[in-house]
Amino acid sequence: MSLASTPAAALAPPAMGRVAAASWRTRFEGQTGLLLLSPAVLFVTVLLIVPTLEMLSASIQTQDVAGSIGRPFTARHFVRLVEVPLYRDVLVATLRIAATTALLAAVIGFPIAAVIARGHPTAARCVNIIIVMPLVVSIVVRAYGWQLILANGPNGVVNVVGSWLGFGRVSVRMLYTEAAVVVGSLHVFLAMMVLPLASSLARIPRSLEEAARTLGASSLRIFWKVTLPLCLPGLSVGLTLVFTLTASSFVLPVILGGNKSQMLGQLLEQQATAVFDWPFSAAIAIVMVVMIFAVNALSLWFIRRQLNAGAIEAQS
Repeated sequence: MSLASTPAAALAPPAMGRVAAASWRTRFEGQTGLLLLSPAVLFVTVLLIVPTLEMLSASIQTQDVAGSIGRPFTARHFVRLVEVPLYRDVLVATLRIAATTALLAAVIGFPIAAVIARGHPTAARCVNIIIVMPLVVSIVVRAYGWQLILANGPNGVVNVVGSWLGFGRVSVRMLYTEAAVVVGSLHVFLAMMVLPLASSLARIPRSLEEAARTLGASSLRIFWKVTLPLCLPGLSVGLTLVFTLTASSFVLPVILGGNKSQMLGQLLEQQATAVFDWPFSAAIAIVMVVMIFAVNALSLWFIRRQLNAGAIEAQS
């Protein structure tokens, strides 16, 4: 008997069984996915979301003379961070040091990333090792190393080398300045710029640059019109990583900046452990979190915009 002459009622039960089995399988896979995701959700909730909410709650409460935190609710702690000149200068210095470090890392990191992505394999491996190896050394050790190098006076390595080169008794005073914090941050966080840039450069077809060169474009114009636009996603990731890590750092500003070049991390530590002003400390922490999340959100928006623009151009 052919399939065309088979009654529809005879085909209904097997079809319904397959539908039921598919539905059960979908529910099982969904429940399994939720079960596998639950440890990560619990981890993030307990160690990130709940403390952040408690910190946000403390930042808008009032602390009495006995040290207890409670009502009335107020936003004066955030206003105080902006209105008081001392605290405002620390906030501006944090943004300035983080932005300067990120921009210098981009300028220094581009040639290094080009060697890793397009250089000779031996040179690429050596440079990659040089960039990655410092990550296995503690930040404290590297910060103290830079403290010896940038030390003020005749014992500083910079001043000693200057004397050896015939500059006489030079006295470069870099330690406990913003420049020292920038130098230390560059050394610590440069890999966070080089690796995303090298990944973006490795994905760019060399034929695009060769075509531009064939059409008469100079090397600078090829870089500005071809290489740089295609590297923007990696550059955006690198800038975001270096900026956020520098803005939230504590060890480097303490060791290299001292009391003369304070950043928000130092101000937060002082207010929490020396002044015991918990609401103001929480407000500083919230400002740091919001600043970092804003930079990351801006970076993600920029990357998605570039990817969408590239997809539209490819379709057209």
